[in-house]
Amino acid sequence: MSAAITPPAPATPHPREETPFRRFVSEFAESKLALLGLGVFVLIALAAIFAPWITPQNPYDLAQLDIMDGRLPPGSVSGAGYTYLLGTDDQGRDMFSGMLYGLRISLLVGVGSALFAAVVGTTLGLLAAFFGRRIDTVIMRLVDLQLSFPSILVALMILAGLGKGVMNVVLALVIVEWAYYARTVRATAMVERRREYIEAAQCLALPWRRIMFHHLLPNCLPPLIVIATQQVARAIALEATLSFLGLGVPITEPSLGLLIANGYQYMLSGKYWISFYPGIALLVTIISINLVGDQLRDVLNPRLTR
Repeated sequence: MSAAITPPAPATPHPREETPFRRFVSEFAESKLALLGLGVFVLIALAAIFAPWITPQNPYDLAQLDIMDGRLPPGSVSGAGYTYLLGTDDQGRDMFSGMLYGLRISLLVGVGSALFAAVVGTTLGLLAAFFGRRIDTVIMRLVDLQLSFPSILVALMILAGLGKGVMNVVLALVIVEWAYYARTVRATAMVERRREYIEAAQCLALPWRRIMFHHLLPNCLPPLIVIATQQVARAIALEATLSFLGLGVPITEPSLGLLIANGYQYMLSGKYWISFYPGIALLVTIISINLVGDQLRDVLNPRLTR
């Protein structure tokens, strides 16, 4: 009697290999607040980018403004039949349109200044860590001097000499923010510089630029990404403060800070909406960025216990 032939057992599916990117996404998704902040920021960014197609009015075009529609409460109807959902400011500017266009200026200043400051600060931090000695001493003394003064005071002094303008605000914020990147990158690169792979690259007589940007820089990216996210929110807040004080963007290109300043004098008269809605938009934008930055700090810092 022949033995019964048993069918082969079904092959177990090979587990999906977990890449560093998938691990990062799964750890980032553990925080519901971070996902909420990321979703809110993406919506805000998309609304700002597509503002010309979403808003019914261009608040920068004086031909579309009617001074007779100034300071209308939310839900009012203009003479042309348009309903101002969030009301108007003192110049007859639709607050909804002004907020979305103001978000474009605020995000442009925040992201642009953080990007340029990251390039300057990262380069100087790598130079200080790699060469050391006099270069390190000079760069770190400049960093200490920069950080010894309040950021808003330095920005006010720079803009007082340069004048108003979006590019002037970006330049002032780059000068204010570069020191944070330089100190962070220098501290990380000092640790990595003592590793074996850096010594091996030096023994192979590789150019110093290749060692800095191909070996040191990739290992400095995790803390750099975290601080860059936080500096975007900080730059948006600083720009709003400078515009509120009258030294930021010009009145023809209002940001959220300038919109808040325009309605500040009308708060006591009951016309709250001129400052209230831009203030809420500014608050939500900064909070959403900070939520993402906090989770990035927890995920990218291996010393933090989860």
